[in-house]
Amino acid sequence: MPAIKIGVLDDYQGISEPKFKTLNPAKYEVTFIKDTLLPYNHPDTPQDVKDKLVERLEPFTVISTMRERTPFPRDLVARLPNLKLLLTTGNRNLALDLDAFKERGIPVVGAVDKAIAGSVGSVSTTEHCVAMILAAARNIAQDDHAVKSGRWQTGSAVGLHSKILGTVGLGRLGVAVAKILHQAFGMRVVAWSPNLTQEVADEKAKVAGFPVENGRGEKTFRVVSKEELFKTADVVSIHLVLSDRSRGSIAAQDLSLMKPSSIFVNTSRGPLVVEEDLLSALEKGQIRAAALDVFELEPLPLGSKWRTTNWGQGGRSQVLLTPHMGYVEQSTLEGWYEHQVENIEKWEKGQALVQSLY
Repeated sequence: MPAIKIGVLDDYQGISEPKFKTLNPAKYEVTFIKDTLLPYNHPDTPQDVKDKLVERLEPFTVISTMRERTPFPRDLVARLPNLKLLLTTGNRNLALDLDAFKERGIPVVGAVDKAIAGSVGSVSTTEHCVAMILAAARNIAQDDHAVKSGRWQTGSAVGLHSKILGTVGLGRLGVAVAKILHQAFGMRVVAWSPNLTQEVADEKAKVAGFPVENGRGEKTFRVVSKEELFKTADVVSIHLVLSDRSRGSIAAQDLSLMKPSSIFVNTSRGPLVVEEDLLSALEKGQIRAAALDVFELEPLPLGSKWRTTNWGQGGRSQVLLTPHMGYVEQSTLEGWYEHQVENIEKWEKGQALVQSLY
């Protein structure tokens, strides 16, 4: 019997390799593909790139993908006749057309880090978000570059104590970031999302271990309008789930309301923000800084407008960029890939798969 062909996609650091190399080489032929092609369903992806992606993926019976790095829309699924099992990290992947997989009878299985109950990288993302806020406020990247380049102090930091954090979305991650910044720095928290009510925010404050109101008679997590949040917040942090409804939620009108001294942070998903509007605001220096871990198109093309060292010069805002590192922790990824390997062996034996997504 020929070996089952497995393609492991988009593992930039090679964390999956020790896990997948435990598979019996007599049964499995594993190929590791670290570079990500343009998404099949992106409007700017030319047909020849789509065809190249199909040619790359067509031989594999099993594909392991990192959550939301390579999308699998219906058209791509239809062009992969050999595919019999799709594995993804995490327990949700909005880049997969689950209906298309289900119609083809292809199991789609997630993965969890079993060492941390319920973990899908949320703790890691919270830490990364807070680190980016602090780095933007304290000029960490700019000062590091200045010292290494033979210079000294080039600007001043801004304090966060008693300033206003505006969280766009008050789910698990929004609450976690708000809790840290409120508790550690005394930041006042305002929040908005389309369906958020003050009653819900009060309950979230209590679950986070805070009183509903502080000693000044103010709500600990105060729900405000979208307009008020962008007008008053010193730090705006995005924590919405990407969907057709939320795509492009933050646009030029919102950004124009922000204080010149404010910081904009996005560790959620790039398409939540109209990218050209954000670029325009930063190129004009409308706000102090932006700290971004996510982008409309990932990985960033080499010719992307973000890829410049001119930020902070000529009237432009400071910009801190990281390559979607919010959930990229060694132990979490090792746990995910270990789970994927276990599911491959279960699938080959005809056993029930763990963490099916449909």
